[in-house]
Amino acid sequence: MSVRVAVGSWLAMKILRWLLKGRSSAPTPTPTPAPDAAPRQLEHFSKFSPSPLSMKQFLDFGTRNGCEKTSFIFLRQELPVRLSNIMKEINILPDNLLGTPSVQTVQSWYVQSLTDILEFLDKSPDNYRVLSDFSDALINIRNRHNDVVPTMAQGVIEYKETFGVDPIINQNVQYFLDRFYLSRISIRMLINQHTLVFDGRSNPAHPKHIGGIDPNCDVIEVVKDACESAKVLCDQYYLTSPEVLINQFNGKTRGQPIQIVYVPSHLYHMLFELFKNAMRATVENNESSTTLPPIKVMVALGNEDLTIKISDRGGGVPLRKIDRLFSYMYSTAPKPVVQNLQTAPLAGFGYGLPISRLYAKYFQGDLNLYSMEGHGTDAVIYLKALSTDSVERLPVFNKSAWKHYKSRNEADDWCIPSSEPKNLAKFNNHI
Repeated sequence: MSVRVAVGSWLAMKILRWLLKGRSSAPTPTPTPAPDAAPRQLEHFSKFSPSPLSMKQFLDFGTRNGCEKTSFIFLRQELPVRLSNIMKEINILPDNLLGTPSVQTVQSWYVQSLTDILEFLDKSPDNYRVLSDFSDALINIRNRHNDVVPTMAQGVIEYKETFGVDPIINQNVQYFLDRFYLSRISIRMLINQHTLVFDGRSNPAHPKHIGGIDPNCDVIEVVKDACESAKVLCDQYYLTSPEVLINQFNGKTRGQPIQIVYVPSHLYHMLFELFKNAMRATVENNESSTTLPPIKVMVALGNEDLTIKISDRGGGVPLRKIDRLFSYMYSTAPKPVVQNLQTAPLAGFGYGLPISRLYAKYFQGDLNLYSMEGHGTDAVIYLKALSTDSVERLPVFNKSAWKHYKSRNEADDWCIPSSEPKNLAKFNNHI
């Protein structure tokens, strides 16, 4: 048994209280559920708000205070809360969307995963076999949910093909999917941290990482890795790729490398998507040029923010299209080919930008696009420079969230421009 597991019970409970700080009252463990208990437990756990953790808490728990028993006690309560909150929102989706085969599949995965966790509510953390079985269950849940994003996206396509795009449904789906995918990111984060830190069968990608977190993440190195991957892809498609110029400015410690506490895979995901888009736009917008204009990257670290700006000369996009670049319903990506409902494709849905923005928002950052049509686009990633400020952003199901799904048939309080001016001549006889 590892040293982490042998931490005294007093310290374990102290850490648990610290992790649960901010929750008015933690859900009380109940006996092992019967097969039909999931719906009842869903109602129970959905009444509690998720407990957001900071990057510092993730880091401290995995280093100084790591205790597998404490993590087990926390996760067997927290995971049902996070699952139940988002499952309540799945349940109130429009019937026509909820009834699609793909969304039904996703819903069944979540029910099964909740059931799997509920089996550990009354089991003792002092039993090493229980801890091992719990890690196995977490790994199974993670694997089961691997295709959640493309499968839910396929459900949206199924709905659109049958019912079209309604403005109110579009608004509700956008609101739901942002919350749904953000919840999924958070659940995978908890599962990965537990299995990578405490499960000896799973090893982090780098020995200096704490689970999936790099306490000294070299931002420039991640930028270069994402850039090189995007260049390889660009070269394969276009047989050329633009040069990338990288500059950095450390406003906190002049002349020192820019490092933050962060999840490198999250940052890589965002950067790869932005580089891929910038390179494609640059090549396609400069086909007649003998040389491609370079893509410029600026990385700046301040007291509060870590900012990465990627500037291209790919022609830009008009202002009216910016919001659609982050829309799930208005994706312009070619329809992907699906072999069957159980194996949805992993790409081709046009979700790269909206999912990337969610990764940025997950720890209180953001991702924005600033475009000059006819010239180019600046993509800016904002991340928190301090690990204490990098706190999970988690959806909560409550009355406020429920109201977002209510249909609003009122007239807009702003004029909607038309393509042609109104003909007022017909009103002259009434003047």
